Amino acid sequence: MANPLWWKGAVIYQIYPRSFQDTNGDGIGDIRGIISRLDYIKSLGVDAVWVSPFFKSPMKDFGYDISDYRDIDPIFGNIDDFDELIAEAHQRNIKIIIDQVLSHTSDHHPWFLASRESRTNEHSDWYVWADPKEDGTPPNNWLSIFGGPAWQWEPRREQYYLHNFLTEQPDLNFHNPEVRQAVLDNVEFWLKKGVDGFRLDAINFCFHDAQLRDNPAKPKHKRQGRGFSEDNPYAFQYHYYNNTQPENLEFMREIRTLLNQYPGTVSLGEISSEDSLATMAEYTSGGDKLHMGYSFELLTDDYSSRYIRHTVETLEANMREGWPCWAFSNHDVERVASRWATNGEVNHEQVKMLTALLGSLRGSVCMYQGEELALGEAEVPYESLQDPYGITFWPNFKGRDGCRTPMPWQDSEHGGFTEVAPWLPVSPAHRQQNVAKQQKDTDSTLNAFREFMAWRRAHPALIAGDIRFIETSEPVLAFYREHDGETLLCCFNLAAEPASMPLPQAIQHDFNDWIIHSNGTVQNDTLHLPAFGCYFAKL
Repeated sequence: MANPLWWKGAVIYQIYPRSFQDTNGDGIGDIRGIISRLDYIKSLGVDAVWVSPFFKSPMKDFGYDISDYRDIDPIFGNIDDFDELIAEAHQRNIKIIIDQVLSHTSDHHPWFLASRESRTNEHSDWYVWADPKEDGTPPNNWLSIFGGPAWQWEPRREQYYLHNFLTEQPDLNFHNPEVRQAVLDNVEFWLKKGVDGFRLDAINFCFHDAQLRDNPAKPKHKRQGRGFSEDNPYAFQYHYYNNTQPENLEFMREIRTLLNQYPGTVSLGEISSEDSLATMAEYTSGGDKLHMGYSFELLTDDYSSRYIRHTVETLEANMREGWPCWAFSNHDVERVASRWATNGEVNHEQVKMLTALLGSLRGSVCMYQGEELALGEAEVPYESLQDPYGITFWPNFKGRDGCRTPMPWQDSEHGGFTEVAPWLPVSPAHRQQNVAKQQKDTDSTLNAFREFMAWRRAHPALIAGDIRFIETSEPVLAFYREHDGETLLCCFNLAAEPASMPLPQAIQHDFNDWIIHSNGTVQNDTLHLPAFGCYFAKL
């Protein structure tokens, strides 16, 4: 019988389909491309893949603006291709998790096209509409993440509509029960297709404050820390009213009730709030809301043992019942190999260590495509940019294209991704780190990734164990993982220079069992770690 809790401690491999593998010669990755690479994915030792949006869309935000929740965009294939992906993945014991973008739709969605026409049609209350102030300005001071007001004027209704993201992404009105039911019906469509779970995009943005109260101003010294630079006015406010409303908790329960009808399926919520760790704990509490939550807390520039420990311990103190999911990279942030590079250059030994660290934290793991190859952030010139976020804020913020460039499968003109000009250029540096080359190199980051994931699977303490940190000095991070009689000591040197730490107790040495990626040594009860070394010991 299949394990309904397979997701606890699972390694989830995120695929950005536009950039994974092109099979039809249009320069854009597709579903058949994912199918063609399932054996590679299986070789990584991951449990599931999370496929970013492939639904019908005008692609203003590259699939996160959905115009039909139940159809595949032709650039990615068709519904038969998706059925085949499910079947082929399941044959290899790989679970399929898909994105659901519930808080907003595309402005091309039939619901919105109807809603914008009048204040009296059957969809008139399906989006967040509001009258202007007496002077014609928007109803409040809410701002869009992509810059500027979160309100767009619609002359047909003589009202503004809310968009927390792009103007072309109007927000649904979740205060309307008909909207919630329609959204859940769309989710169930994919459950019936056989998907194993959902990554829920911006899930805390579903509800807005019904009173449309102004967000308070944020002092200048507190504007950094949530991934928004000071040239983005979104950082100027506390976002207390345009997201993370109390009513959203009941909607989380409605999602869970639906998923409970399909045993073994899972929900993973993306959460970005004023206190994301507290919201993660709240949204996964009680066993009746989300199964897992993840935030951007480890997707920041802050790279220190102090910060990582503080982040994990803060969540542990709050999340008594839920289950976390951790990530160092995804399709929205600079790749970790560059973001946390200690000397400005990608270091393969650091990437190996970070893979081991991420895979050792309590919770499930999201690994972004290319992380196993130590891909750094690609340089994309302005004339090649596709991301509207980057185009708006260039040159201070270059957008998200640098982490979305195509996978390099081999060292050819387009990296084996396509035979034609790709939608984003393949990085020359990435071509040198291609899959074919790394497969032949026993010391490559790809093979180190595979070795670690296989080793991790054999240790229940790393899959399901509790976590308990040890007092250490920078740059060493150390903790215990404990489960069912197994206790592992996990130590990591985050620096490019050797480091040491006193061992808290005697260690039983079994080199064939506990050591991986590490040439750390113990002398006189002191652990000596090489640059970017990691050390695992059974106690």
